[in-house]
Amino acid sequence: MTDLPPDLPRLRTLEAYLVLLLREVRAAIALAEQRETERQRGIQDRPLPPDWLLEQGLNRDSPPVQVHCGDRWNKGKRTRGISLDEARRALTEGVKACGVCQPDSVLGFLES
Repeated sequence: MTDLPPDLPRLRTLEAYLVLLLREVRAAIALAEQRETERQRGIQDRPLPPDWLLEQGLNRDSPPVQVHCGDRWNKGKRTRGISLDEARRALTEGVKACGVCQPDSVLGFLES
């Protein structure tokens, strides 16, 4: 058995402390559950990645540099999602296809 004090006043003090501690633990659990729920909602509601990416030049006035597949692992700040038609149009207009993810091969463009 545990070493509890034998007298009623100290037992009541211990009880009050444990009730307070239990409230704090329950509040911490509720907060952790809320964070987990929000994390799961964030994962569930995350928008799907684009199928294709267009990499912009170094400044906003420069033409696009490359077309990438949308699942590209090193997507940078200068890329934006584009549609299938925009990817095809960019490649036919002379925008370079990424040499790593090769969107031109995926889209069925043959090298000339």
